[in-house]
Amino acid sequence: MSILPKKESLTIEFKSDLNYLSDTDLVDTIVGITNTEGGMLYLGIEDNGEVTGLHKKHRDVLPVISFVANHTIPSVSIRAEIIGQDGKSVLQLAIPKSKQNIVATSNGKILRRRLKADGTPENIPLYPFEIMGRMADLGIFDYSAQPLSNATLADFDPTEVLRLRKIISKKHGESSLLELNDEELFKAMRLVADINGKSIPTVTGVLLIGKESVIEKLLPTAQAAFQVLDGTSIRVNEQTRKPLLATFEIFTDLLKPWNPEKEVSDGLFRIPVPEFDQDAFREALINAFCHRDYSLLQMTRILIDNEGLTISSPGGFIDGVTLKNLLTVEPHGRNPALADALKRIGLAERTGRGIDRIFAGSIIYGRPLPDYSESSPANVKVFIARSHPDVAFMKMIAEEQDKAGHFLSINSLLVLSTLRSEHRLDIKRMGELTNIGEGRLKSIVETLVEQGLVEARGGGRGRTYILSAGVYRTSHNTAAYVRQTGFEKVRQPELVLQYVKAQGSITRGEAATLLHVSNVTAYRLLKLLVLEKKLKMIGKKRNVKYLLV
Repeated sequence: MSILPKKESLTIEFKSDLNYLSDTDLVDTIVGITNTEGGMLYLGIEDNGEVTGLHKKHRDVLPVISFVANHTIPSVSIRAEIIGQDGKSVLQLAIPKSKQNIVATSNGKILRRRLKADGTPENIPLYPFEIMGRMADLGIFDYSAQPLSNATLADFDPTEVLRLRKIISKKHGESSLLELNDEELFKAMRLVADINGKSIPTVTGVLLIGKESVIEKLLPTAQAAFQVLDGTSIRVNEQTRKPLLATFEIFTDLLKPWNPEKEVSDGLFRIPVPEFDQDAFREALINAFCHRDYSLLQMTRILIDNEGLTISSPGGFIDGVTLKNLLTVEPHGRNPALADALKRIGLAERTGRGIDRIFAGSIIYGRPLPDYSESSPANVKVFIARSHPDVAFMKMIAEEQDKAGHFLSINSLLVLSTLRSEHRLDIKRMGELTNIGEGRLKSIVETLVEQGLVEARGGGRGRTYILSAGVYRTSHNTAAYVRQTGFEKVRQPELVLQYVKAQGSITRGEAATLLHVSNVTAYRLLKLLVLEKKLKMIGKKRNVKYLLV
């Protein structure tokens, strides 16, 4: 018997088939699902999850597969299987996510899927203005490279052109760009496109150096807000449609009064610590404008309140990017032309790994990681919490980087940060928390062990890791290290006896897993408990078990 889902979601849809689901409804539903995230359609289940069964006309799966392929453009290839529960049949249709095209029904309807306010899904039209954004999400269309037919070179602001050249020089962008005249510079950076021998400003060009009035007219979605709330009182509320280069400078200046620095010290170790790391803020700000969906009539919003800093950007994560792979996915964006221009200017991280700086900006101060969990298909939102720095952790990171002569990798920082908060972890759990693959994670951890930053405890499957004694000593918290290590031998016999009391017996392997030690260490402890007549051994070789005396 197959286990059926209990409720609908963005990727799961139930359809009643008691009165025969119409062909039109079937195809419409499939088109909506394939144009969103793909998923499963269950035919024969009511909206409330009740299994009511399949109509006899849908019990032959081959005609259903063929019908769907013939009534979608381009054709959608689904997988179909009849499954059952409580003696009733259900048709399970696996629908792939369309990654190369936007799919329509054969009669021209283009649909997508969304969640309503109550969390239930619905199909709605995919409107013409949304199509470009959807194609950009899939990486098959670059909206930022498109020429704006109603724009001319006169729509570029000379003041912003000077700002562009100044930024290239100040931020160490591509120096060769400064040797070009304006027209050559515009072409080299794709700020214009050649249309029938005439230079027409592109979306990227108008966004970066266009006049504010032109942006408002031709790109009305390119609006941004910087807000500061003190409780419910509004302290700052600046909204603008200025070109991006000017906006970056304005917002950076607006942050300064709300981002005070405090000097922290530990002996001779002294360092100024801002409320929010400047590099992390800059990267998060540029990411928000660079990767937003400019087809959506929403604002890029920077909010500072009593809890922290929030930066939200219209448009969800692009195809292939998830909360779990933010730090590992290959760099790619929604607006390649705009991203490339910002890199060449010197504003954006040239490797495309600006996200690493955003995370490092919290880790190096021993603060909570940036939180992207409130992101949705409609927007990407990062929250950086206000938090006191961990001075000892900062000192440890600074000293190690000084000794090594280079910055620690983002993955090494993630491991150290996770061990700092969780105290003791095995590789499996560490991988779940850091989203680093097990093979790479083992290599990173062993390197940190060699550097003296991490210690391994136990062996085999029970091997765990903690921050090293040196790290705890640096933090003047040797007691915490002792709690992690020194009490182990005292507690181990008690834990084994409690386990046997609860389970009736224990094996060497079970003891090793329980105590996070090697099989050899577990055997020695069990043998000691036998000699002390607290346990008795029964069986031979691999079948040996230990029981209470």
